[in-house]
Formats: sequence, structure tokens, C-alpha cells
Amino acid sequence: MKVYLLDTFHPAGVEYIARRADIVRWDDPRAKDWHQDADGLMVRMKPLTASDFGKARRLKAVAKQGVGVNAIDLEAARAHGVAVCNTPGVNAEAVAQLTLGLAIDVSRRVSELDRMIRSGAAVDRSRFLGIELWQATVGIVGMGNVGTRIARKFRGAFDTTIVAYDPYVPADHWPDTPHERARTLDELVRRADVLTLHVPLTKETRGMIGRRELGLMKERAIVLNAARGGIVDEAALYDTLKSGKLFGAGLDVFETEPPTSADPLMTLPNVVATPHAGAGTYETQAKSSVIVAEQLLLLLEGGVPLNRVA
Repeated sequence: MKVYLLDTFHPAGVEYIARRADIVRWDDPRAKDWHQDADGLMVRMKPLTASDFGKARRLKAVAKQGVGVNAIDLEAARAHGVAVCNTPGVNAEAVAQLTLGLAIDVSRRVSELDRMIRSGAAVDRSRFLGIELWQATVGIVGMGNVGTRIARKFRGAFDTTIVAYDPYVPADHWPDTPHERARTLDELVRRADVLTLHVPLTKETRGMIGRRELGLMKERAIVLNAARGGIVDEAALYDTLKSGKLFGAGLDVFETEPPTSADPLMTLPNVVATPHAGAGTYETQAKSSVIVAEQLLLLLEGGVPLNRVA
């Protein structure tokens, strides 16, 4: 079997797949010609278009690291008989930890104060007060692998009230995670001191936190997005933060990635940004790369992967 790795992968997964298949790595000049003879692909961020699937002569399977598959044309994959799987839940702990870190950073103005000190600015501490998360209300949109973990972390660290909105899950789910269920998104955003998003980017979720939803939020609330860029209307978020209504935002994902200093949000001192680094731990990258390799081999050998999406 000929397998192409189109993105950088941790050596653990590379070594695993190399024992069972002939591989071409991302840093091999031959990688750009994968359409000619690839039986399988391992990808992380690489987009796969309808044109790609149309040109792929032998392609049978694609394994995607992580849960997001919005960069892969799944309809085209199905039309060309290419199986696609992803690996949900593998990075849940890493993403949940980063989300909690962003919440603490924004609420206590850690990065803002750090930047001021490094720039040599005088800091009048009385003018740069933070807010406490103790017994705050945390609104979670999407109580899947990451959402349930972050719920437990917020409760354990800060004795928070968890309010969840997830219309696709029955009301009696997550009995081991004390929480309340919001019947509507509007109810959730009105109640939240911290709003954190953990849903995939779909036609339904694109722009789901827009100008109207941000306008319903409390004064001094915090918005966190470690899910996908595009779920939050970034222009509306900029205007709302600029107006002083919200306390701040912690963002790991953006509509255009990686974010640059030209992004208007990057001009705001109360925005903490990371470059889609939620899964960026040694442990997660090693584990994820091996699981991607395992799932791809399962597909190529006619087995059933953990999570097939096409």
C-alpha cells in the first residue's frame, strides 16, 4: 500500500504506518504528486477538494487527525468511493486544558499585563482589575468530548454553575456532570458569565454567535472559542469588545488561520489569541498520530474504523 502523509505528523504515527505501508512524507518532494498513486492519505490541516478526489486514481481512504473535517469535501469523497474517518475525542483533554487556561488568562488579564511589562509601560494596577471565576455561570455550547471535560474542570476549579446548550443530546445525558440545560441559545448567552464553544463548524453553527447573541450577553462576560473559526462572527465580536460591553475573549481559532497582526481582533488588549494550538501537547500529538495511522490501515484493509464520516 502507498500512503502519503500530507501534513506534519508526530514520529510515533509515522513509524507505525511505515511498518505496514510504503509511505511518502510531507517533506518529500514526491508528496505534491500524491494523486498519481496514493492508496491512502493521513492529513491534519490539508484541504482536500472535489478536484483532488477527481484526480486521485487509486485513493481508497483518508484518515484525518482531530474531529474537524470542514476542509475535506465529504460529498466528493463519497462520490468517488473514498472512505474518510476522523479521530474525535483524542485531543479532548488538551483542548479542555487550553480552554480553561484562556479563561484564567482573560479573566485575570495575564497576557495583557505581561505585554505591558515587556513594553516598559507603567502599570497602575488599580486600573487593570480582573474578574473572578469563582462560582461564575459557565455557558457551554456543545457538551461532547471537550464540552463535558471543560464542564468538570470549571466546576472542580471554581465551583461554577454549568449551563449547557446542546439540542442534539437528550436532557438526561451527562448524569455524572452537575449542570442545567438551556432550552435555547438565547437563554444560555443571557445567563453566561463565561461562554465557551465546543461544536463543529457546519452550516448551522457558522456565525451562531453573532451581533445579536453578543448583544444579549452580560456586561463583563467572557467569550472563549477553541472549536472552529467561523462559529463566532469576528466583526461583531470586535465591535462588541471595542465598545467595552464584554470583558474579553480567548480565541484559539479564527476564520483565517493563522491569525496575523493585521486582524482587527489582534489590536484589542483584552483578546488573548493562540494559533489553533488546542491539540498542541506532546502527549496528544503522539497518541493522535498513532490512532490516525491505525484507522487508515483499518480502512485500507476493509475494517471498520472508530469514526467514519464518509
